[in-house]
Amino acid sequence: MNQSSSPGFGASPLWLLLRVNALQSWRRLLALRQQSKLLTALIALFLAGYAGLAFLLFYRGLLFAGQFPGLGAVLIERMLFLLFACLFALLLLSNLVISYTNLFRNRETTFLLPLPLPPQTIFRWKLIESTLLASWAFLFLLAPMLAAYGLTQKAAWHFYPVTLVFIGVFIVLPAAAGAWLAMTVARFMDRRAFQLVALAAAAGLILLSALWLRPEPVTDDQLEKRVIVVLDRLLLRTRFAQFPLLPSYWLSSGMQQWAEGALAAAGFFALVLLSYALFFGGLMFTRMGPWFYNAASAAQSRGSVLGRWGWFRAWQGRRTAFGYGRGWFETLFAILPGVPADARALLVKDARVFWRDTTQWGQTLVLFGLLAVYILNLRHFSEQLTNPFWINLISYLNLGACSLNLATLTTRFVYPQFSLEGKRLWIVGLAPLGLARLLRVKFAFASAFSLLLTAGLMVLSCRMLTLAWGRTFYLLGAVAVMALALNGLATGLGALYPNLKEDNPSKIVSGFGGTFCLVVSFLYIVASVVLVGLGSPWARAGVTSWPLVATAWTLFLGLSWLVGWVPLRLSMRRVSTFEY
Repeated sequence: MNQSSSPGFGASPLWLLLRVNALQSWRRLLALRQQSKLLTALIALFLAGYAGLAFLLFYRGLLFAGQFPGLGAVLIERMLFLLFACLFALLLLSNLVISYTNLFRNRETTFLLPLPLPPQTIFRWKLIESTLLASWAFLFLLAPMLAAYGLTQKAAWHFYPVTLVFIGVFIVLPAAAGAWLAMTVARFMDRRAFQLVALAAAAGLILLSALWLRPEPVTDDQLEKRVIVVLDRLLLRTRFAQFPLLPSYWLSSGMQQWAEGALAAAGFFALVLLSYALFFGGLMFTRMGPWFYNAASAAQSRGSVLGRWGWFRAWQGRRTAFGYGRGWFETLFAILPGVPADARALLVKDARVFWRDTTQWGQTLVLFGLLAVYILNLRHFSEQLTNPFWINLISYLNLGACSLNLATLTTRFVYPQFSLEGKRLWIVGLAPLGLARLLRVKFAFASAFSLLLTAGLMVLSCRMLTLAWGRTFYLLGAVAVMALALNGLATGLGALYPNLKEDNPSKIVSGFGGTFCLVVSFLYIVASVVLVGLGSPWARAGVTSWPLVATAWTLFLGLSWLVGWVPLRLSMRRVSTFEY
């Protein structure tokens, strides 16, 4: 089928794919609205609450930064450059992961490839879908900050729609780069030279980042007498964000110039951004079809990415004779005391599915890498923690950081667990295990694993901050309660809003229920950190108000019960009458 010979745009295969998927999404949205108007109203209220709270925090923060005499404008400008540089890197990583999954680990792509459709058309549709999936959450999180920036800079009304156009053009570049990287990885992942170069590049990047971002010690005398010099030294590490060839630099400069009324300079950066987006977007839309087809053929035809290594072939040769013993997953879970055989089999199955999905454990490695960077940099705060105010502030900021990491784990990995059972769910439902017990096992395993991980992170971070053991155990108890609540929320909402037709965890999380879970988790963490801070015996120097401590912890435990136990209980009631 030749796409260029189609009678009109409305009859093109790409238009049909866009129309069918848009109708499916719209009907799913209507079905959710018809199921429960109260729940839809609550979700809208939570989304509005997040937007309002984030806008207030950004607005107050920008006003506070702008009050520094002679430095406020410089600080805000540098923060914008840093923000969009980090946003570009995160969008690039997100597009890489989602594009790889969408192009080479997706049932729809496997279904479309044998059909009489040009590979270029399939790639166009998957590029559009991956861009939307990778970018919409960033835009949602970024919107309150941009609104606060426009108000603090007293920008004209046309700043806001122009900013949306800027960002819409900007996201094309990480989407194109991410799709190209995904196809390159899929095409050459099994090459030994490619693997060695990739490992060397990753190690070099980590080493370079560690050296570049290594903080410099600053004495109290320097802070009191040479503030400008110290600030210049601190900002020196962030000058990479102002590299003129970065797309984030064009976006940041264009937005700031437009907010200041320099429309000609803003138009220049807008045209630079648009020219690159049109060029690379045009390449993706017109020339990547054969490259995508070759990459898909290579990805689906090879047995293993390590197949070219002699030691791996020798290891496979030793496994040709049948007579397998217990795998290391079975050996590991056999150590757990008091776990029934059926629950242990379910845990082994989930662990194997996770391990065989390159996308999931790849994202886990990225998350743990970021955590390692966070932990390693905490030791530099301990030198400045002499004032009780900063001790309290840093300790609860650390609690918030650990809790946000916990929410990332539960939303990304725990929420889609029920949906990943897919069309095989009826087998588990008819087994003696049952769906209700299935949920309890998944909740218990997720809670134990995330609690072990988060508790270790909390203890290690508190030791890095040289906090007292009493304060460490206090924060550890708070994060344990939050771990149970967040796992109950993710497990419960995952069963209340399942997507059994999708086997891509990223798509499952990007749906309606995943967004709701993320927003509720964020609001719960903010409220919990405030309540735990108010209920701390160390909140007021030398004075402990035990009635306030009891009230704050009662509210905290009640909120945790409401967020964690209620969705889990509702989901158990639903799966008990689930129709296959």
